[in-house]
Amino acid sequence: MKQIIQDLKSGATILEEVPVPQVKYGQVLIKTHRSLVSLGTERMLVEFGKANFIDKARQQPEKVKQVLEKIQSDGLKPTLEAVFRKLGEPLPLGYCNAGEVIAIGEGVADFKIGDRVISNGHHAEVVCVPQNLVAKIPDGVSYEEASFTVIGAIALQGIRLINPTFGETVVVTGLGLIGLIAAQLLQANGCEVIGLDFDNTKVELAKSWGIKAFNVAGQTDPIGIVQSQTNNIGADAVLITASTKSNDVISQAARMSRKRGRIVLVGVIGLDIQRSDFFEKELTFQVSCSYGPGRYDDDYEQKGRDYPLPYVRWTEKRNFEAVLNALASNRLDVKPLITEVIDLSSYDQIYSEIGKSNTIASILKYPGDVDPKGTSVEIINRNFNGQQDVLGIIGAGNFTKSVIVPTLRKLNANVKYIASARGLSGTTTAKKYNISQSTTNYQDILTDDEVDAVLITTRHNAHARQVVEALEAGKHVFVEKPLALTMQELDLIEDAYKSSKTTLTVGFNRRFSPFIQDAKQQLGDSVTPINVVATMNAGFIPQEVWVHDMKVGGGRIIGEACHLIDLITYLTGSLVERVVMNAMGPNAEENTDNASILLQYQNGAQGIINYFANGSKAYSKERVEVYSQNRTIVIDNFRKSKYYGFKKSGLSKSQDKGHFEQFKRFLNGLQNGGEATIPFHEIMNTSRAAIAAVESLKTRSWMYVG
Repeated sequence: MKQIIQDLKSGATILEEVPVPQVKYGQVLIKTHRSLVSLGTERMLVEFGKANFIDKARQQPEKVKQVLEKIQSDGLKPTLEAVFRKLGEPLPLGYCNAGEVIAIGEGVADFKIGDRVISNGHHAEVVCVPQNLVAKIPDGVSYEEASFTVIGAIALQGIRLINPTFGETVVVTGLGLIGLIAAQLLQANGCEVIGLDFDNTKVELAKSWGIKAFNVAGQTDPIGIVQSQTNNIGADAVLITASTKSNDVISQAARMSRKRGRIVLVGVIGLDIQRSDFFEKELTFQVSCSYGPGRYDDDYEQKGRDYPLPYVRWTEKRNFEAVLNALASNRLDVKPLITEVIDLSSYDQIYSEIGKSNTIASILKYPGDVDPKGTSVEIINRNFNGQQDVLGIIGAGNFTKSVIVPTLRKLNANVKYIASARGLSGTTTAKKYNISQSTTNYQDILTDDEVDAVLITTRHNAHARQVVEALEAGKHVFVEKPLALTMQELDLIEDAYKSSKTTLTVGFNRRFSPFIQDAKQQLGDSVTPINVVATMNAGFIPQEVWVHDMKVGGGRIIGEACHLIDLITYLTGSLVERVVMNAMGPNAEENTDNASILLQYQNGAQGIINYFANGSKAYSKERVEVYSQNRTIVIDNFRKSKYYGFKKSGLSKSQDKGHFEQFKRFLNGLQNGGEATIPFHEIMNTSRAAIAAVESLKTRSWMYVG
């Protein structure tokens, strides 16, 4: 299928061929008929993509600060690589989609195949959208009209925040697409509407609906206009839908408001607010968040948990439905807003002129002949017959694209497939690294006899199931940490592994770092127990991010601190016997971002892991200290090490966390046979210890590790 993307590095807007997404739990698969181009938001992305690196930096000063902090902690080379990698990732465009349902995921009850629906899906021939971001199109409303629903909900949410009453005067500043829709909705709400814009075409269109619209170009005084239209009282409310970097708009909004008036921002403007403008009139100012309540709430959008209507009357989905009802009853007329309807194949007619013409609304028309079963796209034609190290990658997230695939390319690995949920990230990665196939159906990898090994890099809750499937399919398996989230999942993996004739490796790469390898060599073969203290300055991650969800990410101890458990296991040469963990705060059992773990090993060694999220980003992310026989080793962020009591003083080189050596050994095992890269019993012991550490918080006691 075809999808429009924006290349942030080159500035090109591209119609990309990507595989059709697979319908997922709680989601709806939609064949697109029409999609509306958001000239404001999409113009901003297109212009950002076309800007040079200096201008990109100027537009995102907060990102520049993050880059400087990363240079200080990780070094210049890995930081620059990360920056250019990020700029090389294209963005999907569009969020105003209208089409028909062609498949329904489990857990969806309100839709059936054939339903005409709108969604916030991208400009793509097929989109997969969570059910709470989908609404049915009423009879009598065309696909072209329905494609205005999502952007109409943005206008409606701004109006809801204003909370206008019948007869109030509301100024709409900026009569673009959102502004013109907002003006109509306010008028339908019984308000006196004053519209302001620099474009006479839009002003005249607003006037044709009975709106008091004014062209404020040149020396025209918008404040004087509003005062004259309100008998010098001022506006009851101002809805800002303009897009400008100037601070004049917010200042003018304050000065044209009556005392105790309300100002709501929907657009993007300069926000250097003068206190005196707001203080004297006791004005209120609020920024509207997109479509309404539920936006950016993972529980609502991705998990389908609706807010109860008696307490949250207007969610984003109910705002969609309200706009659709307004279209059906002709209280909202969007047909005059349509400037052009362009075939998808001619998309560049819109994007090459975006922001330059007097276009109000551009609509993309889709051919409708897409194959819903086209879940795989061939990127390059390669022959893998007879090779012993053919790989298939399941998952195309940030870590896969930034670390795993580049490392595999350096090792000239034979990667036949990369699978991604929606197809775009897998396809762009495949093109960049010459991977033969991009697919949205990972079963293609498991059933292909040419594939020898599967690399699993999906979200944590999928790891155990996919590991078992891959082992049962007779594939060697490399899975990113964690191996599993529960003891029960580990038992299933152990059974599958014992029944297979293949190997299983987990991405515990730290043990393969040259700093750890050298430290292990310096420690020698002594059986004397050692002490290891490993500190991870992990950094703050907002609570709503999926890694904190114990059923999806498993939390940060199971999901990331397991790295350090494996590292200490490797250095001590033993297995964890007991573990206990303490966490900071009154609700420590629910938040393991700041925790200390004590590990007792079978050979008497001790490990301490400090996993903290409240430290400075300027400080090293990881630090390892080893104490043994009056000697000490300190490894700082895998960039340098210092030896005390040894003949050798230490190492210093570019940051190396062991990824290259890890995959080098993994590929060598595929080609030449032998044991797994990490012994299976160590993998299981580390995985059980991480899960037991979290359990120890609940029991407040030591946990024995089987």
